[in-house]
Amino acid sequence: MYRIIHFSLCLLLLISCSKRGNNGATVTEEPLEMRYSRLLSMCEHDGIVTAEVRNPWDTASLLHRYVLVPADRALPEKLPEGEVIRTPLRNTAVYTSVHCALIDELGAADAIRGVCDLQYIYLQKIQQGVRNGSITDLGNNMTPNIELIMAMRPDAMFISPFENSGSYGKLGKLHIPIIECADYMETNPLGRAEWLRFYGRLLGKQREADSIFAAVESHYNSMKATVAGIKTRPTVVTEMKIGSTWYVAGKNSTVGILISDAGGDYVFSDVAGSGAVPYNPEQVLQRAHKADFWLIKYNQATDMTMQELAQAWASNRFMEAYRQGNVFGCNLGKTHFFEETPFHPDVLLREFINILHPGTLPEATNKYYKRL
Repeated sequence: MYRIIHFSLCLLLLISCSKRGNNGATVTEEPLEMRYSRLLSMCEHDGIVTAEVRNPWDTASLLHRYVLVPADRALPEKLPEGEVIRTPLRNTAVYTSVHCALIDELGAADAIRGVCDLQYIYLQKIQQGVRNGSITDLGNNMTPNIELIMAMRPDAMFISPFENSGSYGKLGKLHIPIIECADYMETNPLGRAEWLRFYGRLLGKQREADSIFAAVESHYNSMKATVAGIKTRPTVVTEMKIGSTWYVAGKNSTVGILISDAGGDYVFSDVAGSGAVPYNPEQVLQRAHKADFWLIKYNQATDMTMQELAQAWASNRFMEAYRQGNVFGCNLGKTHFFEETPFHPDVLLREFINILHPGTLPEATNKYYKRL
């Protein structure tokens, strides 16, 4: 059965890499192997890369197709269908802090010439660029300043799509390529990290991106294999009551998969889907009060204490993990969790293994999740 499925997937990929070109001619390309992403596929021929982004909300349809052509060569007469982007990009508008951090890691921060939501970007080179005028503050990512975008004339805009985002209103009428960063909709932790390879090709940092991803993949799979044979699998619950709701991630979410790969049993592994499901806090307490470990994220100026956790909701005291002192928190106010971890799931896996199976990874320390 596995061989049949594998053959079918390879056949589909080969078919997708034989495109009808803009001039009606068939252009055959070689597929670039993507091992984890379910939304991104890439093909290459003679230095030209075609990238397809599947619609995360309807994977049977296509969200976008890009044709990456090096800027130092003339446009070939025969090109696959898709939006042509001349690479490397050198004048981009970036809507999210996570992609600013990624572009900086690839060594292409100079390509960032406009940003949204400046207050959430921690990179000092971006903040300094806005102060000295080399980078434009485009305002809120939901209502960016169209006039400023037109004035900077970016060669592409990095935007995270959302369901039914359509043609992006006025932005879609500017005839500026929109890079739809649907990486956040990947469920496999390595699937999102694999998007590094696409962004690297956009920015002329192919070798750097492939190298970073290869290291992430190797580290992740090595650590996963280390705990695969451990028989004792502690139970884990995540997050906490916010207002009148406790959001629970589905079993196919990134956190659900990370817990499993770290040698733990996720209490809500029976919850279908990959998104967050709102629960009544009392329901969570009833199901998860015996969990061995409790992982939370919060945002405040100082690290949360066990006393503060109990004050937030008195029933938190009834959690077994609370009574045993096995509550680990990530303070979003003091770390750059959302900027640094999405494309480095190996770092989170290491931290989860450190928590669930201490001593398994010698000399490993935690940067994000710390015991309350």
